Amino acid sequence: MLKAFFLKKIIQLILHTLFWCAVLLFYTYFFGFDSKDFSYVLSFSLFLMPITIATTYVFIYKLIPDYLIKKRYFFFGVYSFYALIISAYLIVISVFFGLVYLSNFQYSNMAPISKSLLFVAIAVYIVVIIVSSFKLLKLNLKHSEETKKLETKILETQLKLKEQELNYLKMQIHPHFLFNTLNTMYGFALKKADETPEMILKLSNLLDYLLYQVDKPFVLLSDEINHLNDYIELEKMRFNKTLNINFLIKDISNDAQIAPMLLLPFIENSFKHGHLKQGTLHINIKLFCKGNSILFLIENTSKHTELTTNGIGLDNIKKRLDLLYKDDYSLAIQNDEGLFRVNLKLDTK
Repeated sequence: MLKAFFLKKIIQLILHTLFWCAVLLFYTYFFGFDSKDFSYVLSFSLFLMPITIATTYVFIYKLIPDYLIKKRYFFFGVYSFYALIISAYLIVISVFFGLVYLSNFQYSNMAPISKSLLFVAIAVYIVVIIVSSFKLLKLNLKHSEETKKLETKILETQLKLKEQELNYLKMQIHPHFLFNTLNTMYGFALKKADETPEMILKLSNLLDYLLYQVDKPFVLLSDEINHLNDYIELEKMRFNKTLNINFLIKDISNDAQIAPMLLLPFIENSFKHGHLKQGTLHINIKLFCKGNSILFLIENTSKHTELTTNGIGLDNIKKRLDLLYKDDYSLAIQNDEGLFRVNLKLDTK
């Protein structure tokens, strides 16, 4: 680090030296116009160099970064005025230097351009303005770069927070789902039902999905449908003859994707909070693709009037939708006339 620092400073010193040598050549050419006294022009140019260097460095290392960039315009204006007054005084001295020391009070021996205070000031201030403009541009570019880096860090932090929130919501779903499924299997095991091995196989498939697929941001819609079918088959075994369910699937795109376990809570909710009418729970599910959209509709018989449920609840689902799809979804929930309806539309684009 120390070696790199010194190397950077050495390169900076070399570049500054080359630049001021170029300025000296410019002064020599500028003030040497229509003059054959090279010794006078060189000496006059060398006398102007400290004035130019000091004025330039005051602006680029103090006034611009400490006042102009920080929007302290009043102080920038005041101190700039002071700097210009002092530099103008020194420019006047340089003209007298040319007259007194270089021309021995012979006005006619002075280089033509060096006689004019205005031209001498223009030569000095044009260098100050060019270097200050370059410094200002450099600082603005640096500020823009730092702003972009800050925005990138903020976005990365927001993404990490969203990812953590999504993982938290998924963690809420997993134990809730497993608890219900294991309860079902426990009931069948007590009865020593013949369907128990098949239930274990279905649960095994579901666990495989939970362990290896649910951590992905998106999965194929066809894989999600298989997962839903396994869950529905488990519930059919539990409800036996007290369940009337229709799951209509059509026009499913082969490359359509969806967030894993996004639809399951709706279906699970219909089983958990659905109401048996005349001894039967009625559930109708429709899932299909239309253009770049996925449409999911589910309704079940119900007697409750509230829209919230126990467990993970609809709030959890809405949070996941907000995090994953933002403005690319619409969710309508109704609970009236003995039917609980959910209408979900996802724009996959």
